Amino acid sequence: MGSPVDPPFEVSENLDAIRYDLEVETSLVGWSLQKLKDGDTFAVLNSHGDIAGHNTVEGLFHRDTRFLSQLELRFQGRKLLLLNSSNHDDKAALSVDLTNPDIEDGAAALPRETIFFERTKFLYKGVFYERLSVRNFTPIDRRLTIDYTFSADFRDLFEVRGMTRAKRGHGTSDVVTANTVEFRYLGLDEVERRTRIAFTPVPERLETDRSTLELTLAPGEKKSIFLTVACEEGESTPLLEFFSAYRESRRARRVQTRSIATVQSSSDLFNEVACRATSDVYMLVTPTDSGPYPYAGIPWFSTIFGRDGIFTAMFMLWMDPSIARGVLRTLAAMQSRETDPRADAQPGKILHEVRHGEMANLGEVPFGRYYGSVDSTPLFVMLAGMYLDATGDLGTIAEIWPNIDAALRWIDEYGDRDGDGFVEYQAESNGSLKNQGWKDSHDSIFHEDGTDATGSIALCEVQAYVFAAKRAAARMAERLGHHQRAADLIAAAQHLRLRFESEFWDEGLGTYVLALDGMKRPCRVRSSNAGHALFAGVTSPERAARVAATLLSKEGYSGWGIRTLAQGEARYNPMSYHNGSIWPHDNAAIAIGLARYNLKQEAARVFTGLFDAAKEQEMRRLPELFCGFIRRPGRGPTPYPVACSPQAWAASALFGVLGACLGLEQAHTKNEIRFRDPIMPAFLDEIVLRNIKLGSSYADFRMHRYGTDVATNVLGRNGNAKILIVK
Repeated sequence: MGSPVDPPFEVSENLDAIRYDLEVETSLVGWSLQKLKDGDTFAVLNSHGDIAGHNTVEGLFHRDTRFLSQLELRFQGRKLLLLNSSNHDDKAALSVDLTNPDIEDGAAALPRETIFFERTKFLYKGVFYERLSVRNFTPIDRRLTIDYTFSADFRDLFEVRGMTRAKRGHGTSDVVTANTVEFRYLGLDEVERRTRIAFTPVPERLETDRSTLELTLAPGEKKSIFLTVACEEGESTPLLEFFSAYRESRRARRVQTRSIATVQSSSDLFNEVACRATSDVYMLVTPTDSGPYPYAGIPWFSTIFGRDGIFTAMFMLWMDPSIARGVLRTLAAMQSRETDPRADAQPGKILHEVRHGEMANLGEVPFGRYYGSVDSTPLFVMLAGMYLDATGDLGTIAEIWPNIDAALRWIDEYGDRDGDGFVEYQAESNGSLKNQGWKDSHDSIFHEDGTDATGSIALCEVQAYVFAAKRAAARMAERLGHHQRAADLIAAAQHLRLRFESEFWDEGLGTYVLALDGMKRPCRVRSSNAGHALFAGVTSPERAARVAATLLSKEGYSGWGIRTLAQGEARYNPMSYHNGSIWPHDNAAIAIGLARYNLKQEAARVFTGLFDAAKEQEMRRLPELFCGFIRRPGRGPTPYPVACSPQAWAASALFGVLGACLGLEQAHTKNEIRFRDPIMPAFLDEIVLRNIKLGSSYADFRMHRYGTDVATNVLGRNGNAKILIVK
């Protein structure tokens, strides 16, 4: 769809990139929030199951627009008392139990806690479903009045995040039938968005912002009210009967996970953490035309992100390779085929982010289909190689080989901006992200004195990813019969490794520098980025051990995890987004790197920190990030106020680290399932893994810890795959 107005930015030689920091005034950790998601729709609700309507982050969102900004339940004009609020185990629904306060109204007086209310809510195919069950526990007949107040502001998600707009579209609302209200919004992008709210039974009174329903209940009697909220763009969204929609929703969730590997342990707490992580990953996994794709996180990033999806697929590869296949095919389909400075796009580059809201359609933000990440492209090639190694699915690799080839050309031609052999980034327009690695805050890349790095910036971890990508591409090229290409890629990777060691290693720091700026001056900063060099396998064993020591020093490791930036660096702030906080996915990548270099005890230490952090979180859920304050006795980690939770690469991090500590390898070319030098942290005595697959083979294992040793037993197997325990 063409934009009716010109984008509010243009290509500039002197770029001062716009900041896209979160500006919301309300912390996400100040009160309990419940989240639901299905497809391109998600809901953020308070503990009562309401949407409070005070311009908070709460709401029902569809394709980056808030379709419902208020939905509040009242009984006899009063707010109900909360008994319990919890997601169902499979994350398909939310249940909220409530009861009445004391109501003094003459003959209609009602003692507290005598009427029981149960709200069951879920999303399915663009529709929010709710059943309100009401039961009378008094000894007499009761006539009860129930009100819903509601509104739809159709704010773009970036407005909810804090951005302001000079102009908005036009909205209307009407009562269209005796039980249905419809809100319409014609955006400046000429897209009509509609929210259709319907009640069963028919309300006694229905207005454009309120419905009143009355129930008469005998002693012990229960009745239900049903509510649907349809989010519509273009054609009307079909509605199902509540129980039919609920069954279909549950069935769809079961289909997602019926063939994955599973984990069970001797630790009840670890089982809770693992169960929550699994549920969160598959809540975020979304069907696309090219296969399943894990949307990044709720509430800010419930869409396709290239980097996030790739890391999630890497961490989940041993559990569910179908995610990696979906990520690869989806990103291949969205790969840039043209040069567009407004989108930071060049041919062969892999997507950073896609958005569907009004502001993206108009170009008020550049993220409609945006390519401003320097690392997604080599990570895409890395994932393709890892997927082939684990599955042997040469058909998929052959299908996307033109995309892999285009990605490699981007790395060499567009990624290496100055021809020095390193891949750099620089914002292409004044609407671009200023920094384009995974630490993409405006202030995350700097020199040791705290001054910004300027010019075309070569990040430490990006060179490591390029090294791993070229080695992975060589393996794939060899399998596809491109023997000379494979040899050339191996030689290029080796040349890069030598240059990387020469230019990025800093003997005084005892680690790799954060980046090289546009003048090739090193950013002599101790950061977690260096740990990704271990993840990619570019460093020597001797230097890997020194990097590990720096990362796990008291300045680098808080007790909960490895900080993004070491304490004592110029911009260190444990409450910042990228300059001292702790990110689970970052720690998982580092732990996998530590295990790669057989630094298993160090990897287990990172694993322990992440598990300890998870068990302190509400719902045992690892958030996107948390603050980097030192661990203190009797206190959990300090939350980051606007972290997404759930977040796909945080939830999947647990499984990436577990696989690394167990040394789990699926080597398809040799038809071997291996456990190489397995280790289990002290909080685990036993783990049972089921349905570990290799081609058409699968096996179940029990692993038991005896001190520092791990014994492995095969509980069952099917197929001819060989099982190896390598110590």
